[in-house]
Amino acid sequence: MSSLPASLMRRLDPDTRGVEMVGQSSALTTVLEQVRLVARTDSTVLILGETGTGKELIARSIHSMSDRADRPFVKVNCAAMPFDLLESELFGHERGAFTGAVAQRPGRFEVAHGGTLFLDEIGDMPLASQPKLLRVLQEGEFERLGSSRTQHVNVRLVAATHRDLKAMARSNEFRSDLYYRLNVFPVMLPPLRERRDDIVPLIRHFIEFFSRRLGKEITCVPHASLLSLMAHDWPGNIRELQNIIERAIILSQDGVFPDLRGLIGNEAIAGIAAHPAPRFCERDLIVNTLRETNWVVGGVRGAAVKLGIKRTTLIARMKKFGIECEGRPRGVGSGFWTDCAPGTGAMASSITLPASSMRRSEDQRAPLN
Repeated sequence: MSSLPASLMRRLDPDTRGVEMVGQSSALTTVLEQVRLVARTDSTVLILGETGTGKELIARSIHSMSDRADRPFVKVNCAAMPFDLLESELFGHERGAFTGAVAQRPGRFEVAHGGTLFLDEIGDMPLASQPKLLRVLQEGEFERLGSSRTQHVNVRLVAATHRDLKAMARSNEFRSDLYYRLNVFPVMLPPLRERRDDIVPLIRHFIEFFSRRLGKEITCVPHASLLSLMAHDWPGNIRELQNIIERAIILSQDGVFPDLRGLIGNEAIAGIAAHPAPRFCERDLIVNTLRETNWVVGGVRGAAVKLGIKRTTLIARMKKFGIECEGRPRGVGSGFWTDCAPGTGAMASSITLPASSMRRSEDQRAPLN
């Protein structure tokens, strides 16, 4: 999980058992290395990050790489659970424990026995429910609602939140003893605006995925659209990007990715014409293309052709942005950049999707990392 190939789909390493992540940034590399280190332990993990950064995917990765991978992975969204039902959901209840309890029901801790329990949005857990959670984390035991019989479980806990639990503990909005029990191994997911090297690979991944799902082949993503996507700050992170790409493919015609002004807001489009945003985005676009071509500038398979500009123009822009060949060239991508139409000039560079991508299994799920 510590080194990234140039290919779009990043396989973490032989021990990941099929879990895939999309990206090539140093920020993502750091997170995945932390995941690799903690996965084989039974330590509690607290995943922190903004909404839409992919906390659940990281939790599933931890489970998939652990020795518990063949056991259940059980998810509970603490924010979506009504206060009076959360305790029953987690610990179960006996028949007659409360109005409507017509039968005995095991809780999620029992269901996850031997495996991993993922408590999403744990910062929204009511204070009244926290002591019982603390006990099961420390002692591995609890009682169902309406029962005096102690249940024993062996569960690895992974929790996630977008809230600042430390600040909440200081203000008595969250139990400090539970916070310290959860904060054994914190993993901070960076927002997408801090992972700009991952935007282009994510764009390609979601285009491929939604093209298959919606049955609409995309053969061209104009240069201006790419720059607008790269200029956007993505406050909704990867979930926002995923939704924008899906909407764009629905609106696409004749295989061409549409104008994005109405999709991501005028501020992103305005950023293309401002300084220094366009230079930053264009530099990233050139570097990503050079990486995909193993830093070959000219020729039929070179970056200049894939960007739709002359070789001399590309060299001039590389000098302008201070782009130098990386010491270790990366693997060649499969037709990543190409012209929308031959000879249409610099503003027609695009993402080209291999024909085989349309034939891949519909069972593949788009990971939200």
